[in-house]
Amino acid sequence: MREGSGSDKLPPGLYVVATPIGNLGDLSPRAENMLGRCDLLACEDTRVTGKLLERFAVSAKMLSYREENERALANTLADKIAAGGAIALVSDAGTPTVSDPGFRVIRECRRRNLPVYPVPGPSAAIAALSASGLPTNAFLFLGFPPPRSAARKNLLRTWKEFAGTVIFYESCHRIIPFVSEALEELGADRTVALGRELTKLHENWYVGQLAAVAENLAQGQARGEYVFLVAPAGFFL
Repeated sequence: MREGSGSDKLPPGLYVVATPIGNLGDLSPRAENMLGRCDLLACEDTRVTGKLLERFAVSAKMLSYREENERALANTLADKIAAGGAIALVSDAGTPTVSDPGFRVIRECRRRNLPVYPVPGPSAAIAALSASGLPTNAFLFLGFPPPRSAARKNLLRTWKEFAGTVIFYESCHRIIPFVSEALEELGADRTVALGRELTKLHENWYVGQLAAVAENLAQGQARGEYVFLVAPAGFFL
């Protein structure tokens, strides 16, 4: 498969395109090229993606493909690819399907033996892991924890003895209770890293033993988006 360059048409297929998680300078030249040459851009929110396209002076036909309608649209998009279309799939930020929509259309394309091409780039989980100082030889990504406290505690207990780093996403609305629950379930001396607003202007980190991280977090106002990483038991910086 040859992608070519410039304005020539892309070969038929689904292009899974990673977009910046904050800093727009992280959009790769290849991703920019794909967005400008696809027949259709399936995006989580056309307003968010529209701003990205405007920033790079890219023109593309967009279709909103989000959690609420992805089941219904998966077959429609696969039909378009089967008919010779080139569709780029993006989420609001980061890599599609990683705690974002996209799984169903990719699965449908694989079921039909239609081409699916990754266009790799930013991922908050991998970015956080790479900069955390926690072990990277083995890791487990668990996405967003459940909304209920009891379920979150059970999740923490389930993976308490995992022999690598465990990675979670969490919103500003639940990060303080979730870290407090981790302190209760994992113990005060567990090594963790908490990254906020990665690649953005107000990026900051809390890294160290869980008791100190929980205390520092509680002293400020939780804002933005967080990646919470838990080191294996017995690991210390």
